[in-house]
Amino acid sequence: MSKRAGLAILAVFVIGSLLDFVLHGILLRSTYEATAYLWRPMKDMNLPLIYAVMLVFSVCFVAIYGLLVDNKSVWSGIKLGFLFGLTTGVSMGFGSYSYMPIPLTLAVSWCVGSLVEITIAGAIVGAIMRD
Repeated sequence: MSKRAGLAILAVFVIGSLLDFVLHGILLRSTYEATAYLWRPMKDMNLPLIYAVMLVFSVCFVAIYGLLVDNKSVWSGIKLGFLFGLTTGVSMGFGSYSYMPIPLTLAVSWCVGSLVEITIAGAIVGAIMRD
């Protein structure tokens, strides 16, 4: 793995973790509290697993960019991030809404949050790994 790829993985992990905290820990807190019957209590959440998932995402996202994007630039990273974010956002937000009794506002928030977070991740990876 190149030094740039390692730096990109670290950056996506840190920024993604911070954005997840802002989205889920601050912006959506009242929504989660209103639907508490659906979620584990905070004391039962598995933080090491949450961070392991974010690390796997970061490694895979950077690997996809590194292996499959020919013209490495910020713009290429943004395009990849937008498409990846749209895919995960729709599947996470509206896919979950289709079988879980979550409010529509939560589904939309998950979709938009994923789209924004992963587009930012794409811009970061594109900036770090550009030609």
